[in-house]
Amino acid sequence: MDHTVRHSLLLGGAALLTSCANLHLHKGDRAFDLMQYERAVTHYDRAMRSTGDHHAQVMLAEALYRQNDLHRAREFYALADASHRLSGDTALRYGQVLLSTGDPDAAAPLFLRVLEETPEDRRAQDLLASTRDVALFHADSDRYLVERLTLPGLTTAFSARPYGDGLLLVGERPAPAAKADPWDGLSFMDLYTVRPTGAAGWSTPLPLPGKVNGPYHEGPAVVSADGRTLYFTRSDYLERRLLKDAANTSHLMLFRATLDSTGRWTDLIDFPYNSPDWSTGHPALSADGRTLYFVSDRPGGLGGSDIWMSEDKGAGWTAPVNLGPTVNTPGNELFPVVNGRSLYFSSTAHRNMGGLDIFETHPENNGWSTPRNMNAPLNTPFDDFGLVLDSTEQRGHLSSNRDGSDQVYTFQAQEPTFLVDGDVGSDTEPFLPHVEVTITDLALNEDRTVTTGPDGAFTFALKPNTDYRIRAMHADHLTRTVQLSTKGLLRSDTLQQHIRLQGAQVGQSFVLNNIYYDYDKWDIRLDAAKELDHVVQLINDNPHLSFELSAHTDARGSQPYNLVLSDARANSAVNYLIRQGADPARIQAMGYGEERLVNGCRDGVPCDEEAHQANRRTEFKVVRVEQAAADR
Repeated sequence: MDHTVRHSLLLGGAALLTSCANLHLHKGDRAFDLMQYERAVTHYDRAMRSTGDHHAQVMLAEALYRQNDLHRAREFYALADASHRLSGDTALRYGQVLLSTGDPDAAAPLFLRVLEETPEDRRAQDLLASTRDVALFHADSDRYLVERLTLPGLTTAFSARPYGDGLLLVGERPAPAAKADPWDGLSFMDLYTVRPTGAAGWSTPLPLPGKVNGPYHEGPAVVSADGRTLYFTRSDYLERRLLKDAANTSHLMLFRATLDSTGRWTDLIDFPYNSPDWSTGHPALSADGRTLYFVSDRPGGLGGSDIWMSEDKGAGWTAPVNLGPTVNTPGNELFPVVNGRSLYFSSTAHRNMGGLDIFETHPENNGWSTPRNMNAPLNTPFDDFGLVLDSTEQRGHLSSNRDGSDQVYTFQAQEPTFLVDGDVGSDTEPFLPHVEVTITDLALNEDRTVTTGPDGAFTFALKPNTDYRIRAMHADHLTRTVQLSTKGLLRSDTLQQHIRLQGAQVGQSFVLNNIYYDYDKWDIRLDAAKELDHVVQLINDNPHLSFELSAHTDARGSQPYNLVLSDARANSAVNYLIRQGADPARIQAMGYGEERLVNGCRDGVPCDEEAHQANRRTEFKVVRVEQAAADR
């Protein structure tokens, strides 16, 4: 064959291959944008086999990642990274895949790479820390027995919630191609009910009766405590038409349904804060049904999807409030569940084993406690979510794709063990010896007492699911009590308790924080009432002491008037204490007017409102000690 002809044929073949690869790349990109990941994988795979194109390698890995085919995703991320160094979110996802497939040592350099580019990236910071905490994730791994539920007829199942004598859950079935979800080739998600049938078996899942299930996705749901109201997630669609925003994305919506007299869910009403521009779903309810938690990527969040809350105060749901940076991250927070006083949720961030991990948090100091990873075996390097406890708080259900697809699992907790390790100090000594520390089991009203040594330390064993009170007593200091609870805690743990006592010498006084008054008024403000509640406890904890509560004004107004005003304020505070249970024989009110200013804001001296506010204060002073009682 003529060399010129052969060369022309080779060039023509190469052009044909390039044209074919470009066609598959175009179709793959279009399918990816439509979230048709199964179709996207097919086209990217063909494009890559034709040319080894870097874009095809990256997008094939990305599509496989979204289908949770992590081992194949890892293969193509590695190919793409070898041909052209990955960066940004793509490098972060490659690191997450390495972490989820059990290779934290290989994942760490990817997270470091992201931090070199963007040192403030909290996701990369948390995930890098996770690569160093592998042993900690498995420290109590024999704590639970986890077993998969076998649910006949469903290919996937997740987000199980108690429902009657069974479960309400989300499921997918096999479906013909014409009716399948292009994401994974299965049916669109619906809500199903199942019942136990004995011998660890389960009934055939039945679609939830009523008008909840439709032609597209219905997702995680929760039923109110009285069983009459259902909050559930669904795709944004009208009749049989899926609605999408300008970016061709169909968002999730939150709906409410009510149970009619025939046992069917009807009367569907959408949540007032839904929007076609962002997703809202994954509902969770407080026990009283007055607080609704949900997931949204609405504006004002910290990145990805966040957990928000809204309250029912009798006139409809209040505007959503973000749970804040203690709970939410630049990653994705999903699947909130209320168990007792604790909120459980899943996150791709925080200290994480890989994928979605389940975390526990609870109300603390007008906010939320630092989320605690539930660790293995409840969490795995794969996606774990939707943890629900039964009434014993020792067993329940969770969802996971640890076996390759979303499934529901049962778990049974062995009895956890708890300790409280504490220490007592004072306002002058970091460690206080000879302190009598008593812990009271509030359910049984049983006491145990120890005396601190030179290091001020004390230790008590605690029972699960129990409320306690700890009281620290010392002859020269005010007795103090603190509350402690193991309710909602599932893993063995050592709780820390640091107690600081104040001196109790006659004449010793303390400024009560936040006991302020509005100008020219003596009413107890709401912020003051909370502080005075602590004073009631202090008075009752110290029956051998008598106290003076004194009120002070700023210098504005005449001295006689300020004296009357301060007396009214002191009496107002003391009357509040008595109404809350303080002994009236051991507390007296005194008003000092402007006699004892704490700054230079005297008559004729210009001061701002904050400086005047500091003078409108309340003080608490020890005025008498019953020595016989104190010596006992």
